[in-house]
Amino acid sequence: MQPADKNASHTWTFLSNHSHVLLCLHRSPDCVLREVALEVGITERAVQKIVSEMEAGGVLTRTRVGRRNRYTINKNCKLRHPIEAHRRVADLLEFVN
Repeated sequence: MQPADKNASHTWTFLSNHSHVLLCLHRSPDCVLREVALEVGITERAVQKIVSEMEAGGVLTRTRVGRRNRYTINKNCKLRHPIEAHRRVADLLEFVN
């Protein structure tokens, strides 16, 4: 993964940090959360909180593999906001990738 461009203006983006974390874990399910934090441009603690929230919401599952975690995304999970609730996580991943 390449770190986010430090020179780019990040005053706002079209996708949330939750979406960015999800996309990183989709691309690299064995990725260390420190690497996700660098890619997204937020703290590792913020990534841990987002992952915990997505686990609690049924969007991801964390499985211990040796000394690392592997993240599995529930692609059939509905998006949470009423505006996009008719879509699944798979739709978001397909759209962005």
